[in-house]
Amino acid sequence: MVPYPLNTPLGRFGIDTFEDSRDRCVTSIPVHGLHNPLTGLPTVAPLAMLVDHAGGLINHARRGPREWTVSSELSLEVAPEAGEVIAASPDLDVVAVAHPLGRKGIASLGQCELSVGDEVIATATVRSFYIAAPADLTAWPDGPAGSLPGTGLGALMSVEVGESGGAASVLVQKDDPVLNNSVGAVHGGVSSMGLELVGSAVVNRDLSAPPYRTASLRVNFLRPFHGGGEAHYRGTTAHVGRSSGVAEVQAVGRDGRVALLARLTAYR
Repeated sequence: MVPYPLNTPLGRFGIDTFEDSRDRCVTSIPVHGLHNPLTGLPTVAPLAMLVDHAGGLINHARRGPREWTVSSELSLEVAPEAGEVIAASPDLDVVAVAHPLGRKGIASLGQCELSVGDEVIATATVRSFYIAAPADLTAWPDGPAGSLPGTGLGALMSVEVGESGGAASVLVQKDDPVLNNSVGAVHGGVSSMGLELVGSAVVNRDLSAPPYRTASLRVNFLRPFHGGGEAHYRGTTAHVGRSSGVAEVQAVGRDGRVALLARLTAYR
């Protein structure tokens, strides 16, 4: 098992890696007890963090000499009972098993299956493309240094509820170097979690009604996302019906440019 330092994105969220090869990667994350800071409801957002790591890792393992990977797409499909399974298994982490799908070209596709114990709760894919290895990669911290800012998901992600000025849901992404990847941008798993949180929140604005449960999240990574300043996640509804809801969500960097786009679909 690979323990990640607490002053890295993977360490902060308790991710462990058990296998890492070109053919199979096995990783895990604790999810039980975490809540959406916008709604207070239990959340499956950390599944996106695990998917980004597991799917990205299997693609990264296939890189050639002097190549690096950059994620371009993430797709997560969640079983209706995922939240109940997680709630009923407080001592079990969610485990992802990832495999390559298809041949390596200028891009690769990784697929993974997420389980709690023997029960599969989600499937997902991550598409990554290959670039020349950057010359200015951040050095990986040595040892298990660092400390957690708190147990709540908002504190772990360094986000706070923002003013929406209307029917949107907004989370402000503060600048926290611990959350950055090796090229100095917010880790893709962290930003994918932010997108899920605002998407789920905006379709669940009426907290007196039965909640919509996230069924799918589809993310496009357009450019690096940097926290701080006016950086935020914003979700608006495309549709809210009696049994389903669809949210359009985006991550806007501190430069004011849209860095990620996503669509979340949820069902009651």
